Amino acid sequence: MPTKIRWRLFALLLMVVTLTFIDRFNMNVAAKYIQQEYSLSDLEIGSLLSAFVLGYALFQAPGGWLGDRFGARRVLTGAILWWSLFTALTAVAPALRPGAWLSLPAAFWIVRFLIGVGEGPALPCTNKMIGRWMAVPERARGSSLFLIAVGLGGAFTPPAIAWAMTVWGWRASFVACGLLGLAVAAIWHWQSTEDPAAHPGVNAAELALIQAHRSPPAEAGPFPWRRLWASSNVPALAVANFLLGYVTYIFYTWFFLYLVNVRHLPVMAGSYWSTTPFLAILLGGPLGGYVSDAMVRKFGQPWGRRLPVIACAAASCLLLLTGSRMEDPYAAIALLALAAGCNSVAAVSSWALPNDLSERHSGTLAGVLNTATNLGGALSPVLTPYLAARFGWIAALDFAAAFMLSIALLWLLVHPQRKID
Repeated sequence: MPTKIRWRLFALLLMVVTLTFIDRFNMNVAAKYIQQEYSLSDLEIGSLLSAFVLGYALFQAPGGWLGDRFGARRVLTGAILWWSLFTALTAVAPALRPGAWLSLPAAFWIVRFLIGVGEGPALPCTNKMIGRWMAVPERARGSSLFLIAVGLGGAFTPPAIAWAMTVWGWRASFVACGLLGLAVAAIWHWQSTEDPAAHPGVNAAELALIQAHRSPPAEAGPFPWRRLWASSNVPALAVANFLLGYVTYIFYTWFFLYLVNVRHLPVMAGSYWSTTPFLAILLGGPLGGYVSDAMVRKFGQPWGRRLPVIACAAASCLLLLTGSRMEDPYAAIALLALAAGCNSVAAVSSWALPNDLSERHSGTLAGVLNTATNLGGALSPVLTPYLAARFGWIAALDFAAAFMLSIALLWLLVHPQRKID
């Protein structure tokens, strides 16, 4: 019987990716305390939230290239150490200013930007490890770990961080997250291998299962940029990911403050209810992985990957339009959380695409596509409060709903069977 070491590696990667979201979401709760302590405006807080996303987006493709060039496991270890250091330094960011010429918001901005730089290689390298370790018919289920990690990080971080900040202050939570990162880096480095064949626990039957159904290895060479943009595949997917990133980051960055400032929930109640989109994501991620793999087996490519995305993007559009207009705050929370769950089902197929399109260059390709996602995410924390202040929160969420409908249409141009290798 095949061993199941690939699923043990899945668990290790889930631990790593969950840490990335813990270190991302802690600022969402801390923002309220930092804003009060230093008298920062909403736009300054929005800029601070976008700083992480900008650094994260810019270093996706370089991080994926490093994983392709030097090994995803090694690059991932270094990345964990980098972002954990700067997470801990967030606690003392004001003291790191070299002089009065650097403003306090700018000091926070630089530290958050460098955390984003460190996390940039994390998901492309993780996706490359999934492509290397998971059997081809299990790819979407392997890719669902990104959404499971979002769900775990988003569901448990806000109440845990809110409680820690109430008891010990916001600075202690960043130090604790930094120390947690050191432990995760050590576990990952000692328990993983770059290739399944190098792991002593993988038997011949599991190795044969992992290596079945794969295309012949591509010849060594530079990344095929010309082939990448020669068809509608990557341009359409990049735009769709940009739009999905914009909508997703509303839940990442503004949902807690939306519940507290717009729906008028108390801080602790807001921290608990702000977890509902992430609980929906936690359920939607593995469901999306199972459905996407099952659809590919039943319908083949391209419709196997397309159908879950088109259906769930359209459903998310309707839920955003309806939820924003509900007068009852708890009914609104339920509908908006379901919209986030639909987004996660759609996102699983997006994460499976880099390994569908290329095995040799999947890290770089994942980086390119996730750059588009996070450029949308970088715009979201700034544009969303602007739209809400100018036109109201209903209009701001209608804008997001239009993006979800556009994603459904763009996926009609995606052809996962057209490989770039």
